[in-house]
Amino acid sequence: MPHRATVFVTLTLADQLCGVPVTAVRDVLGVHPLTRIPLAPPEIAGSLNLRGRIVTAIDLRRRLRLPPAAGGVERMSVVAELGGDLYALLVDHVGEVVSPPSTAFERNPATLSETWASFSLGIYRLEGHLMVVLDVARLLSLTPA
Repeated sequence: MPHRATVFVTLTLADQLCGVPVTAVRDVLGVHPLTRIPLAPPEIAGSLNLRGRIVTAIDLRRRLRLPPAAGGVERMSVVAELGGDLYALLVDHVGEVVSPPSTAFERNPATLSETWASFSLGIYRLEGHLMVVLDVARLLSLTPA
């Protein structure tokens, strides 16, 4: 069954194209200074101030068990909201807004790693790319998937 959201903000993590439903995105940020949060889980990169609101920053590379970004690489943030709280998903790059045809949607392939599959709603086969649709609510939940 195709995923209901048909418009996605694309982002890249370790050269993998991903998409998050545009309805889940509140803002897209360039590089922002982060304040470390003592004793936070490893996927919490820190917090940032967004127009007077404290936003928890989640490192999606750590969340998805990917290697750290190369030193000096400036990462962008996709801001999402869950339960009235704002979260910044740290990504390598934010791309464009796309609306792939529903016929390009597929369930997670068996070759998708267990970690990725636990955070994925499915995939779209686009021209020359495979876009993994990320489940924002699961990414923001800090309990094990």
